[in-house]
Amino acid sequence: MMPMMGMQPQIILLKDGTDTSQGKPQLLSNINACMAVVDTVRTTLGPRGMDKLIHDSKGAVTISNDGATIMKLLEIVHPAAKTLVDVSLSQDAEVGDGTTSVVIIAGELLKEAKAYIEEGVHPRSIMKAFRQASVYAVEQIKNISISLEDKPLEEIKVLLKKCAMTTLNSKLVSSEKEFFADMVVEAVTTLDPATLDLKMIGVKKVQGGGLRDSFMVDGVAFKKTFSYAGFEQQPKSFINPKILLLNIELELKAEKENAEVRLDDPAKYQSIVDAEWNIIYEKLANCVKSGADIVLSRLAIGDLATQYFADRGIFCAGRVEAADIERVFKATGARVQTTVNNLDPVALGTCAKFEEKQVGAERYNLFTGCPHARTATLVLRGGSEQFIDEADRSLHDAIMIVRRALKHAQVVPGGGAIEMELSKFLAGKALEKKDKSQLFIEAFAKALEVIPRQLCNNAGFDATEILNKLRQKHALADGSGKNFGVDVNSGDICDTYDAFVWEPSLVKINAIQSATEATCLILSVDETVRNPKSEVPDAASGAAAQAALAGRGAGRGGGRGMGGGRG
Repeated sequence: MMPMMGMQPQIILLKDGTDTSQGKPQLLSNINACMAVVDTVRTTLGPRGMDKLIHDSKGAVTISNDGATIMKLLEIVHPAAKTLVDVSLSQDAEVGDGTTSVVIIAGELLKEAKAYIEEGVHPRSIMKAFRQASVYAVEQIKNISISLEDKPLEEIKVLLKKCAMTTLNSKLVSSEKEFFADMVVEAVTTLDPATLDLKMIGVKKVQGGGLRDSFMVDGVAFKKTFSYAGFEQQPKSFINPKILLLNIELELKAEKENAEVRLDDPAKYQSIVDAEWNIIYEKLANCVKSGADIVLSRLAIGDLATQYFADRGIFCAGRVEAADIERVFKATGARVQTTVNNLDPVALGTCAKFEEKQVGAERYNLFTGCPHARTATLVLRGGSEQFIDEADRSLHDAIMIVRRALKHAQVVPGGGAIEMELSKFLAGKALEKKDKSQLFIEAFAKALEVIPRQLCNNAGFDATEILNKLRQKHALADGSGKNFGVDVNSGDICDTYDAFVWEPSLVKINAIQSATEATCLILSVDETVRNPKSEVPDAASGAAAQAALAGRGAGRGGGRGMGGGRG
């Protein structure tokens, strides 16, 4: 006689403590997991945001304020919460800034949805309304964004600088934001306007000195490579030099490595040694014959070659990084050669000035005044390694923003102003609906208020009071209050457009679309199925696999081991 189903021993397919629910409890557990992630980055939002110190398994320490960096380093294992990580990384790749905002908005949308789901509303109804609300919001952003196009370059540079300063406001380097904003705008405006290729902006970090000692090279700069004897005898500065780029080794290679030679007369051995020397001398002679003053190679340039070039007043550097070679190639017009035979003068590049310069403890090679210059290099200085790394991440955000603003010259007021305006607009839109979606669009509108609220909380202001003031301003019938946002300096509200707290509208559009997508994705999952075998590291997998197999054969119970995340 079959035992009763209820008597069957419970088959444990998943680790203890794993959530094995389906349907509503599973959905709520996923939402809770996402909220936990949001709480981690919540406090980093805005100019008064706190930084996070992350100590990873390898023992490396990172101090960061950048949402995407923190999300990446958190090593989140919960399958649903990973969606939020992806959203912030996609925001980082697409627009470069707003990585914290996007996570916070997604979290707040989930929080609003959670109350309705607990009351038994079907997730699909909420998703449909949220998607509709996001479409309305994006249209409204486009309507109220202010275009910067068709203005002279000098004016545009001033506007771009304002956007860069808004981004740098919330970073560690905010004390020097003006200095860096200038640098970033200069760097981005030197790029080719058609592509604005980010690879053409090199960022080099040199420890020591203060932030103010950072500088921008209008061209290419890279650290002096490993050099051999004879290097110090080479000239270290040129005016209008010819530059030769190689992808070959200029070293005396013992040919015995890649050839077998049989001799019947020991006297002939010398001729083989001579042949090896002749091969390298011929290569070097060809380089000199080409008229080059500077020889750079991706591979090693040996001691013989270094001395040979030094005697002839030529500067050389071997083992130059691929990215640097590419930038030199783009800046000077030199083409990378894989052989030195029949060198064509056309293949040589040039620049106005080459010099070697001492930066802190390092020596740098600088190529400036390049004719094809569509490239720039930022050399960052600072006290500690972590600090320079964070400065680099901050500048990356600023560079991305300036680049985006150049391509799509539309800005919206920042400081939570645009969110409040959208919130008011959506609340009005909600009332046009006759069905349930009225409630959900209103919930979406309420969720957007999280950005100004969080800005206040992070700065230590009374969020309720400031939000009430903002709501009153944005509700004015004549629309005069539409640019009002949080003023983090005075703890009050101000017209953020006049205060030059600007953000490219693309940042906001992308953030709202991504956050809505992520929310809908999480709301649409009501069950997590996990293969128990893949859970266990190889060493212990034998016993676990057997347990899992035993479970499979045990009637209906075995097939339904559904588990949520690791919570």
